[in-house]
Amino acid sequence: MRARLALAWQGLLAGLALAGCAVMFAMMMVIVVDVTLRNIPVPGLPRGLAWSNEISEMMLFLTTMLVAPWLLRQGQHIRVDIVLQALPPRVAWQIEWLGDIVGLACCVFMAWYGTRATWASWSDGSLMIKTLVTPEWWSLAPLPITFVLLSVEMVLRMQRLAAGERAPRQDAVSAA
Repeated sequence: MRARLALAWQGLLAGLALAGCAVMFAMMMVIVVDVTLRNIPVPGLPRGLAWSNEISEMMLFLTTMLVAPWLLRQGQHIRVDIVLQALPPRVAWQIEWLGDIVGLACCVFMAWYGTRATWASWSDGSLMIKTLVTPEWWSLAPLPITFVLLSVEMVLRMQRLAAGERAPRQDAVSAA
């Protein structure tokens, strides 16, 4: 049962990462079409897509939110570990714990805060008024979901650290 749950979790994170790649590809296509239409007049079509910058910004944010849990799982997030590699293994392992505890606290706080902000935006009926008019909560909704997923992955990361050797992690290290 535990193995099936772990496999499902990995599948979920991989699926989200794949969705992030699809959003990034769609963003690239929107930008290409916008630049093309601005530079090559096509009868019956507008000179560029007025909403392309706005949509691209939202797509970039969404890509980040979709891919973040998978990156954490793979150990491919930003990590400054040169000091950890230079310290005695046991001390570095303890610092890894401290980093994971702080990371978990930050993820839980962001999930809580993101939920509050999304709920407040939805309750107030707040709108983002630019070229497009959209409900503000649409852009806020991925934040609490992502940080809940990151919180779960931080707990799993701590479990892996507890089960491993008493040394710093060796995934995605910058110095050996």
